[in-house]
Amino acid sequence: MFDNFGMQAAAAEIFLIATICVVLLVDVFLSDSKRWITYALSLLTLAGCAWMTLSYGVNERVSAFSGMYVADPMGDVLKLFSYATVAVSFIYARDYLQRRALFKGEYFVLGLVALLGIMVMISAGNLLTVYLGVELLSLSLYAMVAFDRESTVAAESAMKYFVLGAIASGMLLYGFSIMYGIAGTLQLDELAVELRSVESPIGLVFALVFIIAGVAFKFGAVPFHMWVPDVYHGAPTPVTLFIGAAPKISSFVLAVRVLAEGLDSLVANWQDMLIVISVLSMAIGNIVAIAQTNLKRMLAYSTVSHVGFILLGILAGTNDGYRAAMYYTFAYVIMSVGSFGMILLLAREGFEADRIDDFRGLNRKSPWFAAVMLMLMFSTAGVPPFIGFWAKVEVIAAVLDVGLAWLAALAVLFSVIGAFYYLRVVKVMYFDEPTDTVDIQAGGTLRAVLSLNGLAVLVLGIVPSVLIDLCVRALP
Repeated sequence: MFDNFGMQAAAAEIFLIATICVVLLVDVFLSDSKRWITYALSLLTLAGCAWMTLSYGVNERVSAFSGMYVADPMGDVLKLFSYATVAVSFIYARDYLQRRALFKGEYFVLGLVALLGIMVMISAGNLLTVYLGVELLSLSLYAMVAFDRESTVAAESAMKYFVLGAIASGMLLYGFSIMYGIAGTLQLDELAVELRSVESPIGLVFALVFIIAGVAFKFGAVPFHMWVPDVYHGAPTPVTLFIGAAPKISSFVLAVRVLAEGLDSLVANWQDMLIVISVLSMAIGNIVAIAQTNLKRMLAYSTVSHVGFILLGILAGTNDGYRAAMYYTFAYVIMSVGSFGMILLLAREGFEADRIDDFRGLNRKSPWFAAVMLMLMFSTAGVPPFIGFWAKVEVIAAVLDVGLAWLAALAVLFSVIGAFYYLRVVKVMYFDEPTDTVDIQAGGTLRAVLSLNGLAVLVLGIVPSVLIDLCVRALP
């Protein structure tokens, strides 16, 4: 019945496509001094998308466009969170881009197209729709990494990302094609039904290997994590911030839509694969991060370890596990944008502030922002009462509920190991002498939003039920 109202169901996506075209046209006629108009239009676009999503939100799962598109409470929550994440990314990026003559419309347009890819994945009801969203997002990110055309390092990182990403996308598509050959359908709900009657699982397991490889690459999980440190380090910091935040929402929904909805009958098979990937990600991410001196690379390996924790919730194969993974994804995104936002706060012309030593003595120059970074690092390390602690508790509880106590014990062990490199940043800020006496030059908007970002990890940790209840309503 809802197919007749497909335009309403996809109102946010249609609005976003239309406004991307408007932003592109307007930006062509703007001089550099008036580029703020593109920035303002981009933020208005995100506000409009949020209004559309709230106006046409649903209380139960419904489908449109012959099942290609699904709308459900989980999708609405993830979209709203995506809009907020992209908006904060744009706000954090503005000062940095202006100081380096990179304040161009391309950054904002590519960011909005990437958001469109995320939205398509969130509402995908068909393997083709899933793949369309994956490619929309991926191609936008490749271009964003190479956004600074004067930087050879950024160009090299973009080329690595593109080549590896193309291979991963090909593997994902190959796995989808085998699934279609076996089940005879691309619809996720029909796929779940058809696979239950397949007698020989050999072909399914073969397809599953390729699908898991593609999903793991999009997450940046071991052993498909090779691109993460290079891209995080080589890309301009605003792009690194964007890649480290919004796409993690899409990676989570990719795993849930494909594995939990379409391939739920194969949970015993993909659970074993995800256990290996999760343990390797937590181990290698936390151990290799200890050796890093560049903060962006350290946060890259930190991301790999956090992906391992998100996968803990997904591999549980239960609704509680998916809710825990969703909660962890939200917590990680909030912490990630804040951490990279601190690098943008301290950056100035000719100074990237991307080394751990660049944070030396920050407490003497700005006690408040040293405290913000402390809250972010403590939260990322999983120290109570910050949000990161409750995120870890939720995913560990999910694996305990399915009898994987040894995996929960490993997760706790790797959390303790990971605390070292986060505490090193705190030590440098509070106990080392500053390397310079230059004041922070960031604008008032960046300072205000970053302050709220830092307080959010504390407040949402003190009152964790706010986000947890949201996840419960999204995944009843």
